[in-house]
Amino acid sequence: MTRFFFRLDATDGRARTGAIDTPRGTIRTPAFMPVGTAATVKGMMPESVAETGADILLGNTYHLMLRPGAERIERLGGLHRFMNWDGPILTDSGGFQVMSLSDLRKLTEDGVTFKSHIDGSKHFLSPERSMEIQRQLGSDIVMAFDECPALPAPRERVAASMRMSMRWAARSREAFGDRPGHALFGIQQGGLEADLREESAAALKEIGFDGYAVGGLAVGEGQEAMFACLDHAPETLPREAPRYLMGVGKPDDIVGAVKRGIDMMDCVLPSRSGRTGQAWTRRGQVNLKNARHMDDPRPLDEACTCPCCRNYSRAYLHHVHRAGEMIAGMLLTWHNLHYYQELMSGLRAAIAGGRFAAFEAAFHAERAEGDIERL
Repeated sequence: MTRFFFRLDATDGRARTGAIDTPRGTIRTPAFMPVGTAATVKGMMPESVAETGADILLGNTYHLMLRPGAERIERLGGLHRFMNWDGPILTDSGGFQVMSLSDLRKLTEDGVTFKSHIDGSKHFLSPERSMEIQRQLGSDIVMAFDECPALPAPRERVAASMRMSMRWAARSREAFGDRPGHALFGIQQGGLEADLREESAAALKEIGFDGYAVGGLAVGEGQEAMFACLDHAPETLPREAPRYLMGVGKPDDIVGAVKRGIDMMDCVLPSRSGRTGQAWTRRGQVNLKNARHMDDPRPLDEACTCPCCRNYSRAYLHHVHRAGEMIAGMLLTWHNLHYYQELMSGLRAAIAGGRFAAFEAAFHAERAEGDIERL
């Protein structure tokens, strides 16, 4: 069986491009991972997600353990077969959702007891239980169980949380065991404190993981603070392993993160925006709810080759969104995911060709122009 392997092909400044080889396929980096929260990328068929250029999807341990249940998914052949996606899948640990979505949770050194946001049923999640659930799901990349405090938070709270997450990381590593062809990523914590980030990185490197995530960002601190953290945090992690920034983000967040040495990202934004009438284009964000699109026969983006832009006008997208038709979210999600993957492809080519600075400048200049003039 092919083992998990990360190959770094080229660098341009701190930006990196390469590939992660897994038994289920190669992930080109930098990579954007569409989020399939409940074993589906909302509004998309798996084949359509693949057509946008995505090499890997993300699944949510918390949501899948509650519904339909990890044991049921295992009996039905694992998450890949269940959702009809034969490429790599990364599953998060469930920690972030437990902290952000669950009521009446109780946090101890052992783990977290919480009530389901669906039906109020009681559950317990620990490093060991998270590893077991992710094994049942059959994901290719497994995330260590951690706690992610919302920012801003007092330094003492961030430090205590980080150190417990590092103890949980060691327990996750032990519970994960030896699973050829599968990878375990550790998650760096420490908020916006550089010394706590370094302490976390040292602990993770001592434990040893196949990849390393920068966690605890995109939780309310703002882009300027996030970039300030990324100016140093990725460099504290091993150069020879993939670096994953969790929960990011907007296109300009992605370009800034890649510039600072990040290899992998995920975010619900392309699909969530699509369902609310928002499109991401090379000229920035377009709100299809606005009346200015009502009589506009032009596509969202004349240079875009996605089915939405090839076949449908702004007027039609405005109409179906206002009418509450499902096709509105489907088409806009397809466009958004296509745009995100096109952005990643452009980043990879620019880094490989030593043109990252020029690519970044052109990216920001085009966005600054704003949307096309109204008719």
